[in-house]
Amino acid sequence: MNAEQPADDVRTPRAQLGSSPQHLLATLLGEYLDSADADLPSAAVIAMLREFGVTEPSARAALSRLVKRGLIATRGNTRPPVYHLTPAAIARHRSRMRHFLTFGAHPPHWSGDWVLVSFSIPSSGPASRHAVRRALTAHGFVGLYDSVWIRPGVHATPVRAELESLLHPVEGARWSVLHVRFDEEAGPHGPAAAYDLTGLAAGYAAFVARYAPLRVAARRGAVDPATALVARTSAMDSWRRFADTDPDLPAHLLPQPWPRQRARETFLDIHSGLGALARTRLIEVTAPHWPDAATWITHFHASRDSARPEPTGGTPGRRTPPARRATH
Repeated sequence: MNAEQPADDVRTPRAQLGSSPQHLLATLLGEYLDSADADLPSAAVIAMLREFGVTEPSARAALSRLVKRGLIATRGNTRPPVYHLTPAAIARHRSRMRHFLTFGAHPPHWSGDWVLVSFSIPSSGPASRHAVRRALTAHGFVGLYDSVWIRPGVHATPVRAELESLLHPVEGARWSVLHVRFDEEAGPHGPAAAYDLTGLAAGYAAFVARYAPLRVAARRGAVDPATALVARTSAMDSWRRFADTDPDLPAHLLPQPWPRQRARETFLDIHSGLGALARTRLIEVTAPHWPDAATWITHFHASRDSARPEPTGGTPGRRTPPARRATH
């Protein structure tokens, strides 16, 4: 595929969202609903997820799991149930959307500082070793050597606390958290060698190739609302994986040319160009079950101030949960 492919030939990318209706629902609610006041009927959620091929039993299971996670809650004891986003979920969604939409906008401030974790666990503790590696990965660390992990920056408090929690009960375990600088950052034994930058660059290039036809179609106004909803969600899911896994290293540690900027421009063109259409489709499929859908359904867009992406659509003044909700 390439950017010159005719818009009429565009094939809708499948929304591959971790094969999880729960993940898909969290993505949709975070992108298109921005108020704890909105009463969301279960039938509207089922209709929303049906656009992505999710069955009714799976949709109900996703709702139940998000309630257990505290992202949504039931309103009263009505049957069928009515749900609403929690204030904590809205705050988290807004923070995540800022991260996704601003990632790659500016070169990182670089001081040359790294956090290094070194650990030693007795051979009798493979489960603990696996738990430590999983925790380090979640904190953005990557293995430089078998038991030496690194992350750019200076913030070490969260990982130090987690290592204490995981390894203090393990007899014979030892660990250290250090702030370091490398004499040869870009060399074959430097920190950049710990990252699969070739694979990451290939991922960005594949993203550009996959979504180039959709980008052209969006610019030409050749995307219908149903296609826009699924394709925009797919693009968001693909981009968020980069935003969550790219270590955002400085230019002197990256292969050149580095394709992230082109991928970012592709994503933003799709996300901005298809936002209103995707919102239209969501309203269309949920309104038969949710008469107030147009009042509450929004969509995020990257504002002129790239540090403050904002939701748009819905009824002005009704998107932000009032202070009284914050006490719930």
